[in-house]
Amino acid sequence: VTHSIPACIGSMTINSKQLDNESPVSIFAVNKCYVTVQDGTFFDGSGFAALVREGYKVRSDVNITLEFRTTAVHGVLLGVSSAKVDAIGLEIVNGKVLFHVNNGAGRITATYEPRGTNSLCDGKWHKLQANKSKHRISLIIDGNLVQTDNPYIQSTSADTNNPIYVGGYPADVKQNCLTSKSSFRGCLRNLVLTKGQQAELFDFSRAFDLRGVFPHSCPGAAH
Repeated sequence: VTHSIPACIGSMTINSKQLDNESPVSIFAVNKCYVTVQDGTFFDGSGFAALVREGYKVRSDVNITLEFRTTAVHGVLLGVSSAKVDAIGLEIVNGKVLFHVNNGAGRITATYEPRGTNSLCDGKWHKLQANKSKHRISLIIDGNLVQTDNPYIQSTSADTNNPIYVGGYPADVKQNCLTSKSSFRGCLRNLVLTKGQQAELFDFSRAFDLRGVFPHSCPGAAH
């Protein structure tokens, strides 16, 4: 077995001596245990998860679905970029959800603006679907559809070749379709990227870089 257990372990004794969990000699990717736990991955607002080390190619079509829960009005959800301008990005800015796409000719954005500034940042789960089909883009939040016109109809492919960054990105990495540098604080689950008939569910515990991200353990909403 080469991977860690997604679980809580407590009250461990060796030779009748209880181990001190509070002040370990060293610690890596271990978080607190929560009294109430929900399915999902917890982002503590300081880092990111990096997926697909060899680079994800968006090209002409991609459909992204995920669920998020946050109380913060700013935060990066997802970004895939290239060394040039081609990129896609999903972010929360001032309580709005923005889906940016640049197929090489210029950035276009679909914006979902809820009625109240905090209505998406209420600590409850919200469903997001972002779709890019050639030059067309759309965003669906909790069943509400937003579409936007794209003047660059000749440009249809986002030729990305960088990893998928979720919840934030490293300071030395360029993201051409994200305006925010704020790392996401909250929980994400059910991240699926679909191209044609190929749907891929991403497991955060298999990310090649995780900073401030705790897979399979999301603190339950406070009562």
